[in-house]
Amino acid sequence: MLLLLPLLACSSPDPASTPPLACNGQAEHCERRLDELTLPGTHNSMSSAADGWLIPNQPYGLTRQLQDGVRAMMLDTWLYEGEPMLCHSYCELGSQPLHEGLGEVQDFLDASPGEVLILIFEDHIEPELSVQVLSEVGLDQRAILPPAPGEAWPTLGELVEADRRVLMVAESGGGAAEWYGAAWTELFDTPYSFESVEDFSCELNRGAPENSLFLVNHWVSDPLSTEDNAVEANAAAVLEARVRDCEQQWDRRVNVLAVDHYAVGDLFSVVEGVNQGGG
Repeated sequence: MLLLLPLLACSSPDPASTPPLACNGQAEHCERRLDELTLPGTHNSMSSAADGWLIPNQPYGLTRQLQDGVRAMMLDTWLYEGEPMLCHSYCELGSQPLHEGLGEVQDFLDASPGEVLILIFEDHIEPELSVQVLSEVGLDQRAILPPAPGEAWPTLGELVEADRRVLMVAESGGGAAEWYGAAWTELFDTPYSFESVEDFSCELNRGAPENSLFLVNHWVSDPLSTEDNAVEANAAAVLEARVRDCEQQWDRRVNVLAVDHYAVGDLFSVVEGVNQGGG
């Protein structure tokens, strides 16, 4: 046994061999701020065919989306039978308890220490209730605090180091906690009702172009969003043209590119190309 001790000591890991920190999948992203990256996003992220929702916007649930690379989620919150739920207008068509859906996000962050997310809530419940549920699942402990006016966003590396890795904003009722902000103070976005890809517009919808993050809503509804619509809308040429047009119009990086039926088409490869190109 004594003869084995030197061998065991020599087998200790070499700190120099530790892989470099990766932020949202890339080491170089650790040096970039949140407003210097484009994140792949999903609209009505909770509305999932795999979970049995009627008229779903996405093929898979929240955990699978995160595992596949989605890093920004648009989530609708409602009260249904007295309980806070994730659903889209009519909870009878599909729903998930809010704490369960947010618990999936927390579990993903537990398992993925280098990932940084944005959650945008279309909130139809009281902001205090949103903050309560977010705190119960522990996401308040990982909340990113938006920078004060005139200050810059932290780099992803700084956010990962501090384990402050999820920005949470609400379209209607932000402000119940310093980390639960008003969406249209931090972001501005494009319109979101398009009947064809020819109708896509980069015009201002909500927020102000002086805000630090830019959300592009990119899906076709005629009147419903379908996988057939997504085949064309999510094609690389269409996505690339939309990002280029919107960035040129506003002289700003697109920070969230949000789609329906994210598994159809080229969302991830387009976002990767945009990020490699530096915006």
